[in-house]
Amino acid sequence: MAFGLEPLSELLLPDGTTVEEHDVVTRGDVLIGGQSTVEFGVRGRNVVAGERVQFGGHIEAAGDCRLDMWCHVADNVLVERDAYLGERVSIDGRLVVSGDLDIGDDVQIADGFEANGWIVIRNPMPTIVFLFIYLTQLLHIGEEAAAEELLEDLEDEDPDGGPEPLCIPRGARVGDDRWEVGTPATIGADCRLHGNIRATAIDVGADTEIFGSLRSRADITIDAGARIHGDVTTRRGDVTLAPGVEVLGDVACRDLVLSPETHVDGTIQASGTVRIDGDTNQPPD
Repeated sequence: MAFGLEPLSELLLPDGTTVEEHDVVTRGDVLIGGQSTVEFGVRGRNVVAGERVQFGGHIEAAGDCRLDMWCHVADNVLVERDAYLGERVSIDGRLVVSGDLDIGDDVQIADGFEANGWIVIRNPMPTIVFLFIYLTQLLHIGEEAAAEELLEDLEDEDPDGGPEPLCIPRGARVGDDRWEVGTPATIGADCRLHGNIRATAIDVGADTEIFGSLRSRADITIDAGARIHGDVTTRRGDVTLAPGVEVLGDVACRDLVLSPETHVDGTIQASGTVRIDGDTNQPPD
């Protein structure tokens, strides 16, 4: 596993994340905080969602799928291994599970289900959710060493490390028109996304293409070769644009650092300084 002590403290989209035909597609796990709305379908390895998460499309999990209580899925759920559904989960389509099915009370599946393994009716707590709670409690009582040891043990179970998970924080709203969170957002390299990004701070990786604007309260950093089809705006922060970045809209910020190879189609409004610098990894003066 490749997450830190607070895996849902930011919107994290790993390298290579794409939106394809209204599906968010990633090679690793998908971890979604409670009371979030994901208007897309989701395709990943293990898919884990907290309570009251709303999915606007289907779920395809190459590993396990774990949905906490009151989750709703607007289409089919296809799971290559085991599925864990908390009480009062509702699925508007069909549930197909290649492994075991652990299911809570009053679960509603509109088009029926198929499971090739054992079926157990109870109110399960997803294993990863349990681990998050356990880690949080260790940190609250000051047992940071024990928390680090637990994480190391988990990583030892996957010697290859595996791809970084896609993390959506609690209360997020993710869809074709916007990705809105009350946390920082880190978007990896070689991603392709649709929608406006709204976060407290934004970091965009190299060669990523975003069909929308970026808006934050703090700093925005865009790495080399990225292309933004919209505005880049921060209320109180700085903007750093690496060489080869294209912004097909306006830029508004406090201090701006850009390169001679940076291209901005619209206007630039900086309340502080504007610096043209070949080394955009350095912070503004």
